[in-house]
Amino acid sequence: MMPIGMAIINACEQLLKAMKKPSGGFRTYNEMVAEKLPTKYNGKWTAPAKDCDANGQGSPFCCYMYGLFLSEVAVEVATGKTTVEKMAIVGDIGKVNNYSLVDGQIYGGVAQGIGLALTEDYEDLKKHATMRGAGIPYIKDIPDSMDITYVETPRADGPFGASGVGEMPLTAPHAAVLNAVYNSCGARLREIPALPEKILAAMKK
Repeated sequence: MMPIGMAIINACEQLLKAMKKPSGGFRTYNEMVAEKLPTKYNGKWTAPAKDCDANGQGSPFCCYMYGLFLSEVAVEVATGKTTVEKMAIVGDIGKVNNYSLVDGQIYGGVAQGIGLALTEDYEDLKKHATMRGAGIPYIKDIPDSMDITYVETPRADGPFGASGVGEMPLTAPHAAVLNAVYNSCGARLREIPALPEKILAAMKK
């Protein structure tokens, strides 16, 4: 997404340059057509990144995202059923240029993470070939309380200082949920999903 944003900016800059009048101001579309000036421009941008070497060292990306996840859960010790009651997220994704859009991306990613942590299972393709069978979380499985805090550190190579947001929300919310389960009832699980029967078995160890 970030390279696309930079390419769009490049195309817009070309168009603005063509629209600008020598005397000041900007040409209209009709004026551009009358003067036989192009009204369409292709933007290009190449990320300043380098491949990793044989030791895995390098700069494969020019803009990174960082996230911190905290989860509050309730575990029913008789059954192992777990409910996520609250999530808190701290994200450094560069400059936030549209809070509503970015909030939505994070809410969606965290919801996916909760599903991965507690219900989504794809091991048995016959059983899990449908959304319902695969354990996709329902609205009732996602907490109403999701607190998002942004630490805005503008990225020099990102569009208007942004870095990206699509990947960060799904990096570790499931790990936060599993750690909260452990802190709640002592059940340490290292595989997902943390189904009720797995939690019960882990509690007995």
